[in-house]
Amino acid sequence: MKPYTALGLFSGGLDSILACRVIADQGIRVIGLKFVSPFFDYDLLSRREEYKQSVQQQYGIEVEVIDISRPYLRMLAQPAHGFGKHFNPCIDCKILMLIQARELLQSYEASFLISGEVLGQRPMSQRRDTLRVIERDSGCTGMLLRPLSAGLLPPTLAEQNGLVDRQRLYTFSGRGRRQQKELAARLGITGYPAPAGGCMLTDPNLATRIRQYVKDGYNGKNEAQAVDDVRLLVMGRQFCLHGDIWFVIGRDEQENNQLETMRQPGDWLLRMTRRPGPLGLLRQGETLLADAAREKKILPLLAGIIIRYGKKIDGKLPEAEVTIDKGSEMIRGRFVPRTDDEIHPWQI
Repeated sequence: MKPYTALGLFSGGLDSILACRVIADQGIRVIGLKFVSPFFDYDLLSRREEYKQSVQQQYGIEVEVIDISRPYLRMLAQPAHGFGKHFNPCIDCKILMLIQARELLQSYEASFLISGEVLGQRPMSQRRDTLRVIERDSGCTGMLLRPLSAGLLPPTLAEQNGLVDRQRLYTFSGRGRRQQKELAARLGITGYPAPAGGCMLTDPNLATRIRQYVKDGYNGKNEAQAVDDVRLLVMGRQFCLHGDIWFVIGRDEQENNQLETMRQPGDWLLRMTRRPGPLGLLRQGETLLADAAREKKILPLLAGIIIRYGKKIDGKLPEAEVTIDKGSEMIRGRFVPRTDDEIHPWQI
């Protein structure tokens, strides 16, 4: 007899690992849905198979990586349930993921959904009343099973129909993690990640950047371009000059490499020719600096930022040669570093 299938929201944290394993241990095939966006785990898109194999080997869970960047940005523009302290739409985020998961049920021939939510663990999105709202607004009433707190919640259809043994589910609640750790030990689950510090949309600095971008309505850009822009917004040191010059520099070698891969047609790259320092990406430099007079005015400012954050020589920042890669041509020039007082008003 073919086993029943459930789709689980899989964040990669301990609660989602446990929820998937608890149901899988009842003989049900569980497929974890690892949703990604520019705000969380986007890098997994470039290493899907590696990640899937890693989760399978470490936790015995089958996982699919699914990009929800575009619907996430649409939701972020006007979340029905508002934001948390900063720009975190926690309730609408969970609703969106469940809608996406529900729409995939037929594709995977799955019967119900599961999540690792624990009653009372998070003050905004895991209160009892909020859990009901999430079920209702996602269209998942009766089909969403929360194995870790199921004993404290009304039975779902999967339990009522005998697909899942309710007696083998749990009654976890509150913010403590002792019970989860004990269950992990019983299931032989080790090496799980520590609780994360929170979504990047709860970070005050990143939230401010992203809020402004979303508030501006992406400035007429299409969704694909908006996704790339948001990826750029959440990394490096950010600067805005003269209202429209968007310049980002890497804080370390890894970010320099990332910026290089995120370059799009029309973007310019700046770096010191002979001295270690950041790589700078000027978004749409070809268009914004098409006027020769404006280019002559702006390039020394951008080059000066690069030098300011470069390696010092004998404790000082002397002038340096900077290479400007325009895509169609490379130019070089000697420039002086900009002072912190000059740079500060440009920082985002």
